[in-house]
Amino acid sequence: MPVNSSAATAPLSIAILGAGVAGMAAAWDLVRAGHTVDLYEAEPTVGGLAAGFKDEGWAWSLEKFYHHWFETDADLLRLADELGVREKILFPRPKTSYWIDGQILRSEMNASAISLPISWPAKIRLGLCGVYLKFLTKDWRSLEQITAHEWFMRYMGEEAYSKFFRPLLIGKFGALYQQVNMAWMWARIYTRTLRLGTYQGGFQAFLNDLAAAITAKGARLHLNTPITGLGEQGGKPTITANGETKTYDRVISTGSPGLMLKLAPALKTTPYGQQMAKLQSIGAICVVLALKQSVLTDGTYWLNLPATTPDKRTSQFPFLALVEHTNFLPKEHYGGNVLVYCGDYIPVDHEYFSMSDNQLIERFLPALAKVNPQFRPDWVTKSWVWRAPYAQPVPGVNHSQAIPPLKTPLPGVYWASMSQVYPWDRGTNYAVELGRRVAKQSIADG
Repeated sequence: MPVNSSAATAPLSIAILGAGVAGMAAAWDLVRAGHTVDLYEAEPTVGGLAAGFKDEGWAWSLEKFYHHWFETDADLLRLADELGVREKILFPRPKTSYWIDGQILRSEMNASAISLPISWPAKIRLGLCGVYLKFLTKDWRSLEQITAHEWFMRYMGEEAYSKFFRPLLIGKFGALYQQVNMAWMWARIYTRTLRLGTYQGGFQAFLNDLAAAITAKGARLHLNTPITGLGEQGGKPTITANGETKTYDRVISTGSPGLMLKLAPALKTTPYGQQMAKLQSIGAICVVLALKQSVLTDGTYWLNLPATTPDKRTSQFPFLALVEHTNFLPKEHYGGNVLVYCGDYIPVDHEYFSMSDNQLIERFLPALAKVNPQFRPDWVTKSWVWRAPYAQPVPGVNHSQAIPPLKTPLPGVYWASMSQVYPWDRGTNYAVELGRRVAKQSIADG
């Protein structure tokens, strides 16, 4: 909810570290409540993990890491209403599918499930579990007491689990897949819709519109300005950037646990910092290809690829998701290019982070020929590789007890990251909610 300006007796000076969605949502509420806001971003553009890029000849930007919204994203839609841009949000209904036993099969729970290559008892258990998680329970706290692996084995059974959810969990979390709790999986099933949302001009256009609205209200946006230190002076927080130290009444940091501990080493010896240091996460990588022809010629937008083992070298596919973006949005927005993502989640010490762009592309291209035997490498006209070391928290059993609060033990310092949106999965909707929540708390604490 927006910050109530009457909650504060006088305007405060507030520094926000990170101009991603959470940081900008916090800034939007704070600046409208009359506070002085400086928003610092290390990158040349706003957006964080939701940011995009635009090649020559493209009318729309493309996200570096595939993104979309859902019709249930109430916090994001409310913010869009406040900005006056709700009409720019589009909700097409693309086709999403699984690759199973060499076939592309629809992933929706509908009549097409009859053709799934599993026994009738397994189909019934699969359907009943889907109905229960989607419609019949909201009790995520009991679900976080068991791993997704254990829950699926117990209730869905080995046959359906091994065909559908185990390969996805392995692909997403690798060797950690049996540690992830069932509340995380429930949240993904419970909140998601068949229609997927995007923004006219691409996500970067929305991010730019949000940044423009914030600065129009008086916030100061400092791009290309990495923060190198977070300290304290006279009982107030300080930040250091470009060799200069400034004092504020509040500091809100939206970076990863590792970055926060690096900026504020004083946290390391506190119970709060030690709790933060135990949080697990994995990174993400996307190879984006501009192609002459379509790979997913059946119209599939998102194809989930099965992982048979956490070892990418020996798994059936070297990445998790094959996403043909131009089966979701018209290729005319992108100069007529067919645009495809090859996306994966990996630990920060995985070889994908150290391989060159060309090496990674060479590793991934054969998978396209496996899905479409007509594919040839000369279809590729251009490529981009994007890497993010902090992209997906890994929530274990009873994870709600492992998450540090937004308020840190450092005077006037707050931490709000994707590690704290649990039980929900990371995404722009929950980043909006988190940003607004930390803004409200930072003022309410007096």
